[in-house]
Amino acid sequence: MRQIYLDYSATTPVKDEVLQEMLPYFTERFGNPSSLYTVGQESKTAISTARERLAALIGADPKEIFFTSSGTEADNWAVIETARLKRDKGKGNHIITTKIEHHALLHSGEALEKEGFDVTYLGVDAEGFVRLSELEAAIRPETTLISIMFANNEIGTIEPIAQIAEIAKKHGVVFHTDAVQALGNIDIDVHALGVDLMSMSGHKIYGPKGIGALYIRKGVALPAHLYGGAQENNKRAGTENLTGIVGFGKAAALAKANLRNHIQKVSDLRNYFLEQIQENIEDIRINGNFEHRLPGNLNITFKYIEGEALLLLLDMDGIAVSTGSACSSASLTPSHVLDAIGVPVEEIHGSIRFTVGDFTTKEDIDYVVEKLKAAVIKLRRISSVSKESGW
Repeated sequence: MRQIYLDYSATTPVKDEVLQEMLPYFTERFGNPSSLYTVGQESKTAISTARERLAALIGADPKEIFFTSSGTEADNWAVIETARLKRDKGKGNHIITTKIEHHALLHSGEALEKEGFDVTYLGVDAEGFVRLSELEAAIRPETTLISIMFANNEIGTIEPIAQIAEIAKKHGVVFHTDAVQALGNIDIDVHALGVDLMSMSGHKIYGPKGIGALYIRKGVALPAHLYGGAQENNKRAGTENLTGIVGFGKAAALAKANLRNHIQKVSDLRNYFLEQIQENIEDIRINGNFEHRLPGNLNITFKYIEGEALLLLLDMDGIAVSTGSACSSASLTPSHVLDAIGVPVEEIHGSIRFTVGDFTTKEDIDYVVEKLKAAVIKLRRISSVSKESGW
């Protein structure tokens, strides 16, 4: 059976060039980077190269890149440790985020609330944008941190990061952004944007899983995250994930070299996909802003059906899609992102996220539209609701 993967926001396959660069570090170049002999120093050099590659992708200094196990760890480190540091220095205990963040951030906020922190969760407009006037109005004398994601993992909306950073700087507040979805999909220059902290992940840009990074702008204070050794400039102890770091570095280099072509290709495929859906299937709605959106993202509500039933039918045809964030796919709770932008609960349950990537073809899209149309027709025929009856 034909297999078509349309969930690149959940994870990406490791590119062959990345795998080939990683393989020697499992075997003959396996040395501990902290060791002083040659094989250890070769590993240390490989990590330095990877750090330089990732820094080049986002316009940073290599010394501002700190490797983690994931984007989730980077989010936790940035938000929780910044909040605690500022509180302990008597700066305040108030942080600001949004209702549409990834759960790595939302759950970090909940954890801080249990410690006595005050967290403001900003709403967004119908397209998923933060209202800048509301953000600025929410800042208080005791506000120490603003954390707003670069681009949403479900609806693809790209936030006005430079403007948010400007507001934060104006009020002397540290600004963190989760760029896990944005990295490798849009052009990023951290210094031009003015962000203080930024989270990233390797497996979203055709690198391996189990490796992430946190950008920490020079001059921004952030306590050590793990203790035990001098790794990551004394901020994150533990023997480095050598193969993961090497793979992340190679993936970053490929992303930088191919960025323009990648954006053009996946944008064209996404637009073609949407056109075909609109021509073949009625009663749909596009969730999120379409102009300021990740190039490969489509989040569509198919009215009068259940999204999970549609997902399963497509899976039977070898098509992999998502009803939302992969990190919360086991939950039956309606998408907090779609709820935040005002999608009615019954329509949230009929929503599917499609994301195309570097290995998607136009032929894949044609096949998916054919199977998608048949699946929607089938589900609407057996549904207990219709246009006439409503939900």
